[in-house]
Amino acid sequence: MKILGIESSCDETAAAVVENGRNVLSNVVATSLDEHKLYGGVVPEIASRRHAESISGVVTEALLQANCTLADIEAIAVTYAPGLIGALLVGVNFAKGLSAASGKPLVPVHHLRSHIAANYLTSDLEPPFLCLVVSGGHSHIVAVNSYTDYKIIGKTRDDAAGEALDKAGRTMGLEYPGGISIDKISPLGNANAFSFPHPKIADAPYDFSFSGLKTSVINTVHNSTQKGETVNTADLAASFQKAVVDCLITNFEKAAVDFGYKKIVLAGGVSANSLLRAESEKMCARHGWQLRLPQLKYCGDNGAMVAAQGYYEYLAGVKAPLSLNAYANMPIDNVNF
Repeated sequence: MKILGIESSCDETAAAVVENGRNVLSNVVATSLDEHKLYGGVVPEIASRRHAESISGVVTEALLQANCTLADIEAIAVTYAPGLIGALLVGVNFAKGLSAASGKPLVPVHHLRSHIAANYLTSDLEPPFLCLVVSGGHSHIVAVNSYTDYKIIGKTRDDAAGEALDKAGRTMGLEYPGGISIDKISPLGNANAFSFPHPKIADAPYDFSFSGLKTSVINTVHNSTQKGETVNTADLAASFQKAVVDCLITNFEKAAVDFGYKKIVLAGGVSANSLLRAESEKMCARHGWQLRLPQLKYCGDNGAMVAAQGYYEYLAGVKAPLSLNAYANMPIDNVNF
């Protein structure tokens, strides 16, 4: 069964064809990242315009590389939430047009569910398992009970880990995306050179808070600038990255122990972070847990992960009418359309 997956939640216009939820036949991505670098972050209006310009060609190329046509496709899966609303609408409306023209079923896919599904493209992973989903807009600990049944164990109360990394990188003068730049420069620095807070939430031990941590690094840079002091950027980056990863791993490990999980999974753009991957491996080695990590090429937004999750949603009978809308916010465990 071949599923066409379409993704346009942020700045990547992506489409892919995946067979039976696991076998990637094509995976095409067009990004406007270089344009957004000029502004130090994603500009929603620019992202939406680039999606509109690219989506037809990207979908056509995905079908071509998979050596198939729409007639060979069982269903069309599309990211409909959450994300930048203008960007989402481009993908949703294009998918609705394809569905109307071809008569193929339309399958709505939640963005975070598809990030988790990226792991299905990498290994023989099957639910149940505990997953840490970390990206620019989200930081969740999710119990994946089945391919379409999720429960949030913990989440950020304010900023996401990826957002904190990106904004910290910008404050340090590093190239956007700041999180990737921090990861690249951190091995050159001393991770113990600076001390940053590790916020905890007393009444919610699995929840995260990165706002104060982000403010702390910004204040460190500003205070040094005001005093005319030079900050070692590699040391600062390494110390900040260590603090963020420590917060993620501490809560994730506690949740896994408390709920008795032995199968541990990472997902989302920040799952590509080298320190997070290394610390996850150490954590699992300490407890004898299984660890599943997505291939680096599937960590960022892509159509293959949408098609993979779309396959399981379709098997579960999830189909959307042509009145399907896009939503900027939508919980992973209580989706509607």
